[in-house]
Amino acid sequence: MDLLIDLIQLTVYGVVLGSILALGAIGVSMIFGILRFAHFAHGDLMTIGAYVGLSFIAVTDAPIWWALPAGMTGAALTALVVDQAVYKHIRRTQPVILLISSFGMALVLRSIVQIIWGPSVQSYPTGIQRPWWIWEISIVPNHVWIMLATVVIVTALHLFLTRTRIGKAMRAMSDNMDLALVTGIPAERVIMITWLIGGALAAGAGVLLGMDSRLTPTMGWNILLPVFAAAILGGIGRPYGAIAGGLVIGMAMEISTLFLEPSYKPAVAFVIMVAVLIVRPQGIFKGAL
Repeated sequence: MDLLIDLIQLTVYGVVLGSILALGAIGVSMIFGILRFAHFAHGDLMTIGAYVGLSFIAVTDAPIWWALPAGMTGAALTALVVDQAVYKHIRRTQPVILLISSFGMALVLRSIVQIIWGPSVQSYPTGIQRPWWIWEISIVPNHVWIMLATVVIVTALHLFLTRTRIGKAMRAMSDNMDLALVTGIPAERVIMITWLIGGALAAGAGVLLGMDSRLTPTMGWNILLPVFAAAILGGIGRPYGAIAGGLVIGMAMEISTLFLEPSYKPAVAFVIMVAVLIVRPQGIFKGAL
């Protein structure tokens, strides 16, 4: 019975972590689906979003959940500036050049975070969290809000991709770039929107991660491996698959603590990612945006 309770409790934690990973993985998949390169600075966009959100509520004394739209706006604009200042000029080069550039940009963004906010650990003013008890399972109120926020963001993204003209253009470019360009889709505009949405999703994950734990300049970099594992598991370039991939990776990481030390949780994500790349490199889902 104790094992069952522990398993259910860890599954709840896994869904919370998976919700955070899913937001980050969707952003990675969208950027890859349209621009065809793995953006390794994505984790540091998560960090910037978390810190911008923290600064916003500290300056305005707004409720903590205002950190989410503030952080998403800040990271979206940062992603757009990075693209226009750096990636735009090397977009037509070999993908490995973009890949290496994203590593360098990750270091730059992390250094900026340390310069502005310092290297010390910070936290959101969440107050005392009294858990709700269902049977012998404890549920922290913040965890419920994290899952609800993820559902709202993912639903809004789905409506954007399926109901708006620019969303349909993004899906068309993901399916076939050359054909989309021939039909007159404004490629540069779609790319800019992609960076705005990718940065906003990264920030959403960063803010929610900060609310669930603490803020450090390396928080996004530390969670980048599970985010990529979720994107690869769901099928890189497939945002809807990234949602399922995030939940699977999150639950696997948390449930693994029944048998392993918690410090090995990133290794669990790495093992799953390698296994998927070997057995089914296209991921568990087919399709595109």
